Order: sequence, then structure tokens, then C-alpha cells
Amino acid sequence: MWLGLSGHSRARWSTQIHEEWKRNLLRKRPELNGDHLDRTIALMEQAIPDARVSGHEPLIAGLSLPDDDDRHVLAAAIRCGASVIVTFNLKDFPAKALAPFGVEAQHPDEFIENVFDLDPAAVVTAAQRQRRQLKSPALDVDRYLDVIRRQGLAQTSRLLGSFRAIL
Repeated sequence: MWLGLSGHSRARWSTQIHEEWKRNLLRKRPELNGDHLDRTIALMEQAIPDARVSGHEPLIAGLSLPDDDDRHVLAAAIRCGASVIVTFNLKDFPAKALAPFGVEAQHPDEFIENVFDLDPAAVVTAAQRQRRQLKSPALDVDRYLDVIRRQGLAQTSRLLGSFRAIL
């Protein structure tokens, strides 16, 4: 979210995208509270009020992806003119299927690295803000870097490690 607020990218999502990440997170982490995740969604909507994509539903049926359940993501990207879908699920968004729409899929680590190449200060500032927000529990810098590495952001952790003193 903090990187989305930096101005280097334009975060976009649909109701279906929110429903999907929430459902998947609760499946992996059943100890989490659905109401808290709904609050997170509300805060995301408040922070970036123009991020919600709608009107993409008619496009879904005409799209083809390895997993039909992911077509709503591509439809939303097409509808809002996005050039990048940021996802850990690259296998279900092959370049050949996305290219006709001028869209590519990027792993979050690659996306963050690309933003870092353009503006390291924006990524470092986003990380500072994110780490400051973590209060239950608060994380020291090394623990923070370890958490993002374990979340699949190894390159981001390495890049931010060079700025350990100011994180």
C-alpha cells in the first residue's frame, strides 16, 4: 500500500480481487479474523479511493487463462488500462495470454525491484512507513527484512538491507 501511495504506480483492484485475497489468506491463516480483513479492505479503499475497478465483468467470458477463475484479474486490468498485474501466481498469467492486451505479469519482488531502479528513495520510504505501522508486534529492522524475505520478497529484502540504518 505504501508503495502504491508513492506515485510510482497506480494500485487498482476489484471487489473480486479483494474477495479472492481475503479468502486465500483466511484459508492459509485461519486464526485471522475476517472482520479485521474487512477493515483492511475499507482502509485500502479509503487510502486510494480511485483504485476500485468496475465494469470489467462483461470482459471475463471472452478471456482465456490457464485458470478460468483468474480471468477477472485480467479483465480488471484491461478495463482500467493497467500494464502490469502484480502477482505471486505467475504460472496462471502467461505472457502469451496477456500480450494481446498490452499487459504483463510481474512477481511482486520484480515489481518492487523495478520501482527501486527508478526511485530507491520511494521504496525505502514505503518500507519505513510499513515497518512503523507494524505494532503487534513491532519488528526490528532485521526481523522486518527476514519477514519480507520469507514472504517471497528475497530481492526486496536484499535491496532494503543496504538501507538498514534508516529503516
